[in-house]
Amino acid sequence: MDTPTDTVPDASDDERLAPATREFLVREQGLLIDGRRVPAADGRTLPVHDPATGRRIATVACASAADVDLAVRAARRAFEGDWARTTTPERSRAMWRLAELCEAHHRTFRELEILDNGMPWNLGEMMAPLAAEFLRYYGGWPTKIEGRTIPASPMGRRPGETLTYTLREPIGVVGAITPWNSPLAMAVLKLAPALAAGCTLVLKPAELTPLSALLLGDLALEAGIPPGVFNVVPGFGEDAGAALAAHEGVDKIAFTGSTEVGRAIVRAAAGNLKKVSLELGGKSPVVVFADADLQAVIPAATFAAFFLQGQNCMAGTRLFVHERVHDAVVEGIVAFTRTLPVGPGLDPRNVFGPLISREQRERVLGYVQTGRAQGATLALGGRALDAPGWFAEPTIFTGTRPDMSIVREEIFGPVLCVQRFGDGDLASVARAANETIYGLSGSVWTRDVSVAHRMVRLIDAGQVSVNCHAAVDPSIPFGGNRQSGWGREMGEEALDLYLKSKAVTVAL
Repeated sequence: MDTPTDTVPDASDDERLAPATREFLVREQGLLIDGRRVPAADGRTLPVHDPATGRRIATVACASAADVDLAVRAARRAFEGDWARTTTPERSRAMWRLAELCEAHHRTFRELEILDNGMPWNLGEMMAPLAAEFLRYYGGWPTKIEGRTIPASPMGRRPGETLTYTLREPIGVVGAITPWNSPLAMAVLKLAPALAAGCTLVLKPAELTPLSALLLGDLALEAGIPPGVFNVVPGFGEDAGAALAAHEGVDKIAFTGSTEVGRAIVRAAAGNLKKVSLELGGKSPVVVFADADLQAVIPAATFAAFFLQGQNCMAGTRLFVHERVHDAVVEGIVAFTRTLPVGPGLDPRNVFGPLISREQRERVLGYVQTGRAQGATLALGGRALDAPGWFAEPTIFTGTRPDMSIVREEIFGPVLCVQRFGDGDLASVARAANETIYGLSGSVWTRDVSVAHRMVRLIDAGQVSVNCHAAVDPSIPFGGNRQSGWGREMGEEALDLYLKSKAVTVAL
């Protein structure tokens, strides 16, 4: 069934859902501006669909430029008012309370992420605890943001005649634009460091997946975060997103999404030269040497490619395998992939869900057709599933070349491209891994510690793992090189995106 229906579930529609989830879905979902849920200024709404069924599950207010302006003004008032007067310990405690509320609403978040995004049960199960973990990590930072004294001698003065020090101050009002592939996590990755730094935030979640961000906004108010500090304005990128990126009342834009849209964000931000951080696309290499532990490689490389149905920027969709183990690795991944249960995420047995929309599935299948036309060998998959919703088979190509579209371009779907390499030097392997416009993530698989560390230095990416892929933790900085973005999220480095330095010199 490819055509979305207009059925909105009532409280008894699906007995698998928690009562709180059912109640949330049938609520009137207004924008969150200045601590109040309000309709869009022009009355527009967005339908929200379940990718596993195509069914409409909720209706959400759709923000326009006028709504974005109201939200930015509210954020400015809060930044200069209640939030500015909040002490750093109070800020920490509010963030920790929000973490506790996320955990208390764990089941509702899990069910909203599964219904809204289509993610499998096991990933939905991780989202609220992960959000709480990030909020607790950054909740520890407000009391630790500090400047330093500088032994300077400005204006020719002698040492001791002046005192020079720096202040680390919040950058101001932040506009955050997040994607649909992991809605709650993406929202918290912007919100947590921004709050820790003392900023206020206007969040434009993806129009396809706005539900968990709206619930998060409700819980922020319950946690005691003042009205206007966190505003949520679902809407379309070309309307609400563009208005937020260009708004002169916004001091900084934090964007996660495609490289193409990232370029548009940069152009829009040029008006008032607002600060910009970008976490963009990827085409991550997974490099398997002949001595690697294949029992570990095969399941890990499979999930590196097909995690979230390949709809994630870290996806290891370019697999480089040494020729001595190439056939064994390919056969193992094909066999392992065949065992993956495919279906709706509300069934805990399924680990591979639908793509986000019919349009995304058509895009992915178009790449499959192009790959075959350009001479790649289809080892597995490549078709839509004859089932409700927007499912496509996990797909594996062998015999791929660097000039093929499926190898060069980010598909953002479950398509794995395998290339083989021989006994040349490590630099030649690294050149093949780096033959991309992106530089976000990657992994190296070997028992040789020397080879591992040399390859880590040679691969041009913001994150490289050894014998694992896409290691994520609140304390580990994450971000890309080249056209994968600007700046680093997570870890202490993320705070730099939301702070500015002020130098102060006092003549004594």
